[in-house]
Amino acid sequence: MPEVEYLRERAEEFYDNAKYNISRGFYNLAAFCIEQFMQLYLKYLLAKSIGYYPRTHSLSELFKDAGRLCKELLSFYEKRALEISSIEDAYISSRYLPRKFDKQVIEAMYKLAEEFKEVIKKCLQQ
Repeated sequence: MPEVEYLRERAEEFYDNAKYNISRGFYNLAAFCIEQFMQLYLKYLLAKSIGYYPRTHSLSELFKDAGRLCKELLSFYEKRALEISSIEDAYISSRYLPRKFDKQVIEAMYKLAEEFKEVIKKCLQQ
């Protein structure tokens, strides 16, 4: 399904864009891109595996739903729930609130995104 592959392609674009924004010091945009990367990849896993995904922007809900398909993903979420919650909050605050993210926080978010990428790839291979 082309629309399902579109989710993966967009996720990868947001991942690359996050790295670019970090290099330019655009930390608010990087936070938004990291959240979008994770959100779209979770939706991709769900759509590819069961044919649909919930119409939500909540990373927590998406992790729990996708975690039913891949125990490693659920374990990742449970171990990193606080950090994932911060990324989920970044979606709202980077778009609508006058919040500034600093380099250290964004680099930690990006590191988590890199770890997530490895876990989601394993889940997709199952």
